[in-house]
Amino acid sequence: MSARGGSMPPPPNPVAYFPAPRITLPVGLDILRTYSGAFICLEILFGALVWILVAATRVPVPLLQGWVMFVSVTACFLSILFLGVFLFSYTHRIAVDWNQMDFLFHAATFVFYFGAFLLQAATTSLHNYRLPSNVTTLLSDQDYNISIAASIFAFATTICYGCSTALALRRWKL
Repeated sequence: MSARGGSMPPPPNPVAYFPAPRITLPVGLDILRTYSGAFICLEILFGALVWILVAATRVPVPLLQGWVMFVSVTACFLSILFLGVFLFSYTHRIAVDWNQMDFLFHAATFVFYFGAFLLQAATTSLHNYRLPSNVTTLLSDQDYNISIAASIFAFATTICYGCSTALALRRWKL
């Protein structure tokens, strides 16, 4: 009781300050049964292949392929983290608009991966480029073949991120 004899007002309702997170994707193993979950798994798989293939080559142009490695490693880890949030149901513990977060993550990663794909393709196109001081080519035949595979998987990963972006935009704007 207060000094005036009246009772104290009740504490404020925390729901009014922290609205429930908005999410339309299922959590737990059910996410793997959706198109978005399948695309995230493909993003991780193809992104890891890009990472492995670029790391397997003798890097002829470190500036270009360094960016490709940065994007592929970062995107792979962030996609694993993003999938883990849904698999382990952390979406209910973190008050965020997950539909918006899904769109922003995939849209930004799509832009970065598209740039990485272009740089990897540009590196691959240097196969027949001969160094002025030497008669050898910039890429050996083995590095050229590995770079072609890395370019193909970088393109496939970019397509997966683009599809995830489109699905996330549709969910976010429902």
